[in-house]
Amino acid sequence: MPSSAVAPESVRSLSAAMRQDSSDQHDAAEQSSFVTELLNGRVNEQGYIDYLLRLREIYRALEDAVRKHQNDPLVSAVYDPALERLDAIDADLAHWAPGADLEVDSAAVRAYCARFADAAWGGALVAHHYTRYLGDLSGGQAIGRILDRTFDMNGEGLAFYKFPMRAKPYKDAYRAALDGLDLDDSEINRVVDEVKLAFSLNQNLFHELAQNLPAYQR
Repeated sequence: MPSSAVAPESVRSLSAAMRQDSSDQHDAAEQSSFVTELLNGRVNEQGYIDYLLRLREIYRALEDAVRKHQNDPLVSAVYDPALERLDAIDADLAHWAPGADLEVDSAAVRAYCARFADAAWGGALVAHHYTRYLGDLSGGQAIGRILDRTFDMNGEGLAFYKFPMRAKPYKDAYRAALDGLDLDDSEINRVVDEVKLAFSLNQNLFHELAQNLPAYQR
């Protein structure tokens, strides 16, 4: 005789929601004209340097915020100093633009960094942490290989893309940590909304760089 008991409702996966529900914003950022030109090897050294300078400010702000909140129960689930990129970016800039002024005047960067400073909830920082670092461990690896070929770098000046862990197992463990946070649906929606915003802020950064594409043509 069939049981009349109602099966428990399946738990919504945070990592799947973050990936699937932000796919439109992710695709829009990836399809930016600056990214397209970079991936096709048509951005010169100055264009890449200007990109690195902007990344430097973003990672400095993000990593400061994450360290500040590392004991937050949500942030602590993903906090890992091995992911930090600021030192790697500085090493790359020393290779690409030795002695250059590292300050950058960028409205897109200021808006992006302000979001970290204003993050009063750990889940918001997790959203930005996920967006940046899992991106670096995924599509970022392809960008590193393209740059290596385009500029015949022989692996030099590309520390930003080199991590001390194997990407696939690490990403799997990271997503499992996200799914272990036990957030309810409203909290998951808040995280997803912040992921969408992170991709939009990144798209604004690419749009800003795209305005200089005539000077960046390789």
